[in-house]
Amino acid sequence: MIALHVNVDHVATVRQARRASEPDPVTAAALAEVAGANGITVHLREDRRHIQDRDVRVLRETVQTVLNLEMATTAEMLKFAIQIQPEVVTLVPEKREEVTTEGGLDVVGGRDDLRKAIGELRDKGMRVSLFIDPDIEQIQSSAKFGATDIELHTGPYAHAKANTEILSQAYQKLESAALEAHRLGLQVNAGHGLTYQNTQLICHLPHLRELNIGHSIISRSIIVGVGQAVREMRDLINHQELRLGSGGLGTS
Repeated sequence: MIALHVNVDHVATVRQARRASEPDPVTAAALAEVAGANGITVHLREDRRHIQDRDVRVLRETVQTVLNLEMATTAEMLKFAIQIQPEVVTLVPEKREEVTTEGGLDVVGGRDDLRKAIGELRDKGMRVSLFIDPDIEQIQSSAKFGATDIELHTGPYAHAKANTEILSQAYQKLESAALEAHRLGLQVNAGHGLTYQNTQLICHLPHLRELNIGHSIISRSIIVGVGQAVREMRDLINHQELRLGSGGLGTS
């Protein structure tokens, strides 16, 4: 089964717009789990623009599935992750001026501190995923650096929208990257910019294990509620898996 990890960052974005106490991402996470989410993802940014330290601490105590903490590779974040002990830490690039994460982590050009951080997190029993562009060199370096997972950056695919040629090229890169990651023993995850309209094809990536989806689900939840929004995405993924099982497109 392809796991659905729901990112609740933007529940906190609404809360922080007024520096209020609601809506609470912890409550949203609980509703998401009840509705079928297989994990909860949060990105604790350096500038604390949405998720706060308190949120992660409470989520660590309340999440019943898998807690995935996205973070930059800094001494502050490494110390925090080791203290909190999420099941998964996803290392991402981070710039204060960006609206959302703009690209994958440069593992090829990574320094010894990246390799050291991965080792420390794994020594504490956490899975370590690297958010990377679908580039063969980045995947090979991820394996060399000791990551357990990679999360393929699906942004270029998502942004292609109706441009068939660009969409096809972006998907082919993701497909080749997934095959190489699996060959090297890495768990294949994917995320960024995925919606109810473009997730179907992504489900057909070979060896895909997890999807991280946030903005689209939280946006939908404003209209229909968190539970319904999560169930709709879970049903969409399940339908694609049934197609795979009955000889549909893709490779599992």
